[in-house]
Amino acid sequence: MSLLRAAALAAALSFSVPFAPAAARAPLPDDPDARAARVEAQMTDDERFGLLSGIMAIPLPGSGLTLPAGVPVTAGYWPGVPRLGVPALLATDASLGVVNPLQLRPGDTATALPSGLALAASFDPALAERAGAAIGREARARGFNVLLGGGVNLAFDPRNGRNFEYLGEDPLLAGRMAGAAIRGVQSAGVVSTIKHFALNAQETQRMSLDAVIDRDALREGELLAFQIGIEQGRPGAVMCAYNRLNGERACGNRWLLEDVLKRDWRFPGWVMSDWGAVDSPAFLLAGLDQQAGRQLDREPWFDGPLRAQLARGEVPRARLAEAVRRILRSVYAVGADRAAPAASPDPAAHAAVALEAARRGIVLLKNDGLLPLREAGSVLLVGDNADFGVLSGGGSSQVTPHGGRPRIVEPGGDDVIAANFARRLYMPSSPLLALRGLLPAARIGFHAGYSADAAAATAARFDVAIVFATRWEGEGSDHATLELPQGQDALIQAVAAANPRTIVVLQTGNPVAMPWLGAVAAVVQAWYPGQEGGRAIAEVLAGAVVPSGRLPLSFPRSLDAQPRAKLPGLGLPERTPLRVDYPEGSFIGYRRLARDGEVPLFAFGHGLSYTRFAHSAPRLLSRRPLTLALTVRNEGARAGADVPQLYLVGRGSTPLQRLVGFERVELQPGESRELRMTLDPRLLAEFERGAWQVPAGRYRFAVGRSAIELGEALELQLPARRLPP
Repeated sequence: MSLLRAAALAAALSFSVPFAPAAARAPLPDDPDARAARVEAQMTDDERFGLLSGIMAIPLPGSGLTLPAGVPVTAGYWPGVPRLGVPALLATDASLGVVNPLQLRPGDTATALPSGLALAASFDPALAERAGAAIGREARARGFNVLLGGGVNLAFDPRNGRNFEYLGEDPLLAGRMAGAAIRGVQSAGVVSTIKHFALNAQETQRMSLDAVIDRDALREGELLAFQIGIEQGRPGAVMCAYNRLNGERACGNRWLLEDVLKRDWRFPGWVMSDWGAVDSPAFLLAGLDQQAGRQLDREPWFDGPLRAQLARGEVPRARLAEAVRRILRSVYAVGADRAAPAASPDPAAHAAVALEAARRGIVLLKNDGLLPLREAGSVLLVGDNADFGVLSGGGSSQVTPHGGRPRIVEPGGDDVIAANFARRLYMPSSPLLALRGLLPAARIGFHAGYSADAAAATAARFDVAIVFATRWEGEGSDHATLELPQGQDALIQAVAAANPRTIVVLQTGNPVAMPWLGAVAAVVQAWYPGQEGGRAIAEVLAGAVVPSGRLPLSFPRSLDAQPRAKLPGLGLPERTPLRVDYPEGSFIGYRRLARDGEVPLFAFGHGLSYTRFAHSAPRLLSRRPLTLALTVRNEGARAGADVPQLYLVGRGSTPLQRLVGFERVELQPGESRELRMTLDPRLLAEFERGAWQVPAGRYRFAVGRSAIELGEALELQLPARRLPP
């Protein structure tokens, strides 16, 4: 969901159905589909349209919006039907924790989890499920029963301002992690979305661009990530995207919503619009079931205009009933109509989940032996607010954290929404204080880094220098380059020249260029690590935690070889019509790099450790289903976690690169474990002629430490197969 369009809020809205909690009643004995059908049949048209057209429940200055009694400030509201036990739908932004929009719920803080990329870097679906459950419990305790999470758009462009919310560039990893997080959310009785369907791959001109891609290639790439996430998470709703897809608005794209989602995938839930993404009541016939944030559209299309079409017979009553039943079906399947639990969630328990996610998501990119810090007598921390806290991404996913007042760097500007989206918020989790606690015998200082020359002169007097470099990313904007902003590259180069024992800690929402890489001893990618991030970073630096994160997306050497070297639409007036071609199709990230023979700066799946792991070659266990096994052994002196990755590396004479299996495994020194991976046959297939086609041939599989560090291959002859779409 987006708040950017809210500056154009209409005058006060009136409601025919006031907010009221669902009446207490015993559970019905039948399945959610039968129950939804029976309840929908008893509804009036006013009640039906109440579920189809909702508002953004945020009374911004000048909007004239007055919320109905009992409705909290939140992203979305649709009135319920108390006489039938249908609850009001209260939706909250919560990709990384429950959001308090514009701080209009005074004093309401929530657990702030690390960014989506940090979670994806753990390669740990079980952790994603725990994180989702924590967010779901906190949402339910506040009375929210719909959560606008489940971001699964693949990283087509390393400059996309919302990549930090999502789960990387690989469909298997993104789909499994999203599905697990959705399961966690819905275990709390909260409907989760999966979003943004589909190809919402950049923020620049997102309201007006037309994303053009081959349909079959889209099925093999981003749509496969959505398909896996839907199969494994069973979300109650799919949120469609702002952009056009092959000429049609995503929220009115019949091929996408009806043919793929509802027919081929048999998705039983409902399709919800993004906020301000509806152009016509005809979107209902194209597969959209619900208009969200209707005051951000030109008209409340799914209210008055749709009622008029229904009265004229232009919309079948059966389609109206279907949309309502889909909504009710998800509410009942998840249990969102049940009363919220009386007990409040445990903030300490959820903070522990946030801490573990930050620990497991940190990726050690480079280490010349300086880490972990063992014998350093003095350490200087340099850079952006490392004395105070850690950076977070901006936009509708930004959480007001537990644990103290955040530090906000205001960008200025008169527009309250744009200013809020562009603010830089630092979580109050100090790496400086945490490192002092872990290394009590060391002298640990801090320099703001405002002057590179002064920071370098100070760094020369310390045994070790640690530069904290940040690049803020946020909804509604993209970067034009991969450079660190505000002279930070020059700062790192100056400090490294003065002290060769320099470590760089990156807090970014995307890959960045590293012109200083050869001059520094170590690089740590911490992403946006959430409310416990300062402690997690310090623990990795000090060696209290062995790093185990792996990159969920490739770090390119430059933008020159990218499919779009210049960001499309950059600098054009807002809402300029724009065509963006995606000729790479399903060859996203490491897949394209392997096809084109390019070597990245750091590869997908890369991540170092403080211990050593050995992998066997894969071996065949079963052909139907195709199951391979491998053995991993900890050959180092410390306990740690490894993430062996299984890749398809060739079919016949054609080289390929596709992740087909992975597993995070924790091992004691000297311990070995056999891992078994059953392969999804769609990852071996091409999508052709309306189905998945696995050609007969010789297939080669290899275990990797990353997409470019591969072991001995196993070759198998596999028969042709045809799989349903």
